[in-house]
Amino acid sequence: MNLPENYIPILIQAAVGLGFVAISLLGAHFLGPQQKKGNSAKNQAWECGIPSEGNARTPFSIKYFLTAVLFVLFDIEIVFFYPYAVNFREFGMEGFVAVLTFVAIFFVAFFYVWKRGALDWDK
Repeated sequence: MNLPENYIPILIQAAVGLGFVAISLLGAHFLGPQQKKGNSAKNQAWECGIPSEGNARTPFSIKYFLTAVLFVLFDIEIVFFYPYAVNFREFGMEGFVAVLTFVAIFFVAFFYVWKRGALDWDK
C-alpha cells in the first residue's frame, strides 16, 4: 500500500542528502581560501616556473562534450540491459519485444549521430 508512513525513509534520506549538500557548500564558502587582492603577477596562473602563453580559457571543441554525452548515453543503455540479462526467461516474449524496441531506438539515435558526423575525428 502507498501509505504516507512508507515514504518516511525516503524523506529522511532526501533530507540527509540535501543537508550534506548545504553543509558542504557553506563549509567551502566559509572555510575555503579567500581571494586576496594582490598585484597582477601574483594573480597569474603559474606552472612550475614556466610563463603562461595565451589565454588559458580557450574553449574546448564541442566534439569532446558530444563524445562524453554519447559515452554516458550508451553506458546507461548497458546498465538497462543488465536486469534483462539476469531475468530474460521470466520476461518472456513481451520482455524480448520491449528490449528489441529499446535497442531499435538506440540504433536509430546511433545512426543519426553517425550520419551527422559526430563520430568523425578528422573534421
